[in-house]
Amino acid sequence: MVHLLTDGPKSAKLTIALAHGAGAPMDTPFMTFFAEGLAKAGYRCMRFEFPYMAARRKSGTRKPPDRQPVLLETWRSVIADIGADRLVIGGKSMGGRMASLIADEANVCGLICLGYPFYGAGRKDKPRIEHLLTLKTRTLICQGERDPMGDRPSISALKLPRSLKVHWLPDGDHDLKPRRASGRTHDENLTDALDAALAFLAALA
Repeated sequence: MVHLLTDGPKSAKLTIALAHGAGAPMDTPFMTFFAEGLAKAGYRCMRFEFPYMAARRKSGTRKPPDRQPVLLETWRSVIADIGADRLVIGGKSMGGRMASLIADEANVCGLICLGYPFYGAGRKDKPRIEHLLTLKTRTLICQGERDPMGDRPSISALKLPRSLKVHWLPDGDHDLKPRRASGRTHDENLTDALDAALAFLAALA
């Protein structure tokens, strides 16, 4: 059984399941900001951890992420537990990427990715987008303009499907955080991303 951390009403029109990134758990300030923001807007948000992160919480020992089959099977278990009806899936970085790999299979309502790893850092020559080119699930990706795993010039040059919308956060890095010299704050970018997610969900609902 996967532990689900829930915010928002059970009677919400849509439920959003979010998975964490590779290096941090489900209750970071980043993840909490989006979960609480979605709940405040009337949606139900459910967060969970992959087995390696749940084990780290108990032992305190840092281990690398589980292999992809385990990550995907965890997502399938979460979706089966919640139910795909009126469900949107996604998450931060790796969590969102794993969700994108099974979104069509699971027949969920939508997909929201927060800082998508289009390629490994320094590996622009090998984008990991093959499955995105045929993705049918309506998708929103909130991406920092200077994300080292998918910056604006590199991603804008790719021919992504119309079902996939990329919302750019000014001067944001992989955590959507801008540099001080940009004149933007991290809170402004996070709020901008949340507003984009709420508009996306309103269109789905």
